[in-house]
Amino acid sequence: MGKLVMPKERKYGWELKPTSSVHWGQVKNKSGQLCVVLEHSLLRGVTSEMIVWWFKNFANLRVTLDDIEGYENIKVPAYLLWHPSDHINASFKGKLGENNTARAGGKIQIKEAMQFNKYGLKYPVENELNIFYCEKDGWGMGKQIPFLGTMIFLRISFKDVYENGEIIGVHYHYEVVAGTHKQNFIAKAITKKIVGQYTSEFWEAWITHNTIEVGVFENFLPALYSQRHDLSNLHYAKSMNPITKEMSAEIQTGFDFKLLEDRLKGYEESENAFSYQKGLEKSFL
Repeated sequence: MGKLVMPKERKYGWELKPTSSVHWGQVKNKSGQLCVVLEHSLLRGVTSEMIVWWFKNFANLRVTLDDIEGYENIKVPAYLLWHPSDHINASFKGKLGENNTARAGGKIQIKEAMQFNKYGLKYPVENELNIFYCEKDGWGMGKQIPFLGTMIFLRISFKDVYENGEIIGVHYHYEVVAGTHKQNFIAKAITKKIVGQYTSEFWEAWITHNTIEVGVFENFLPALYSQRHDLSNLHYAKSMNPITKEMSAEIQTGFDFKLLEDRLKGYEESENAFSYQKGLEKSFL
């Protein structure tokens, strides 16, 4: 892995969601697999249709930043909107859909550094992951090792939330499983190595990163989605942020704490966390 070069921070003027706005937990199951569950707060003003569109297209999109300091009228990867300081770039590869959109069977290359402003390049990400699931209710990606199978699977599920017959936001749920359930010597050694790299400081960086990453959907995604019929001319300006100061001041927490508890318990009691996760199946939300 070569040294990552981090672009200049983007000062969008957003109030970023704190980690107190999510519920999360981690357990190890009977086979030593690490299982992480993360419940985000309600994504206000966003729809699942917007998120599906984003996942299918984001690595291909470029956006002109009209009035962002240091980026005025510069076209950048849309990936730089998805986090103001940690993201570098992303690209789709392999078997893709129409117009090179993401689909199951393809791959995604991700470049970023978690909590860059605090840790610098201590927690870099420069991975090529298989896209296992890309549907109207979620996104799944991960890594496989020959003869051992899946070693990490990240599964996102989302669902529209209604009030008085109208969509008011999205319930966004994230699960990560690392390591294999297989118990032969090589499999157990690889699982121990994979799980061992995830320290408490790593998880602090990842949770903070992910809280911000998902939370800023509220700030930019409705504006980009409204321009989806002219992808060659996407723009973003500070005035396009629909989140008001009053909304930013609202105290939010993870959407469904009971679901978090139930999922963690299910993982802890499982022999094979990937079977419990059901990452290739329709969302359980």
